[in-house]
Amino acid sequence: MSADTTLTPRVSVITLGVDDLPRARRFYEQGLGWAASAMSNDNIAFFQAGGQVVALFGRDALADDAGLSPPPTQPGFCGVTLAHNVRERDDVARVLDAARRAGATILKPAQDVFWGGHHGYFADPDGHVWEVAWNPHFPLGRDGAVHLPR
Repeated sequence: MSADTTLTPRVSVITLGVDDLPRARRFYEQGLGWAASAMSNDNIAFFQAGGQVVALFGRDALADDAGLSPPPTQPGFCGVTLAHNVRERDDVARVLDAARRAGATILKPAQDVFWGGHHGYFADPDGHVWEVAWNPHFPLGRDGAVHLPR
């Protein structure tokens, strides 16, 4: 009998609610160099991000899809950050600079941190907070996936 993998920990798709889909798509495509999937259309954009997918979907439509009231129009910190880990310490500043040039707001410039890594934060044009981190304790595989020690 095979093991039930229904409850295996995984994150498959992260959907970000955005106020202006064309603007958000331009930020990720032209600003950060991400390639949208052919599955994208005028209502949603999909990006392969390692073993996960990042989707951009209208903020109000996302709330409606989840059966929630539309969120306030002013984006703000909602207690969630996304992280983009890089292979080299100096890559943190390069990614932050690319995000800034594309329209992101730098929240914390690249700097060393107490746990032995180097990181910084930016907010995309819709206010989604991203950490860019070099973490010597979380080596990246060939595919860019983080592999935690067991």
